[in-house]
Amino acid sequence: QVQLVESGGGLVQAGGSLRLSCAASGLTFSNYAMGWFRQAPGKEREFVTAITWSSNNIAYADSVKGRFAISRDNAEKKVYLQMNSLKPEDTAVYYCAAARSFRRGDYDNWGQGTQVTVSS
Repeated sequence: QVQLVESGGGLVQAGGSLRLSCAASGLTFSNYAMGWFRQAPGKEREFVTAITWSSNNIAYADSVKGRFAISRDNAEKKVYLQMNSLKPEDTAVYYCAAARSFRRGDYDNWGQGTQVTVSS
């Protein structure tokens, strides 16, 4: 049974930083691309960033480029999201997800999410 468990969310002032973690179990972690998504109240879930199994390819949404950084540790089966220069519009529930293919983006395993709130 695949489990993805996010942690590290919280309340931070604008301009601050947070580091989210996602711990994976029940899957061969190094076979999967990993992604972070977010969903703000009243909005659809949106892509934030993704990373291939080898960390050789990374993609970012334009809204977070230069502020957020994704990384992974295959030995620890974890993926991280370093979020800097946070803005109130970054407020959302953040989800990590696993996909068989970075290119296809077939995310079929999801965590339960962690709340990030950025105050102005």
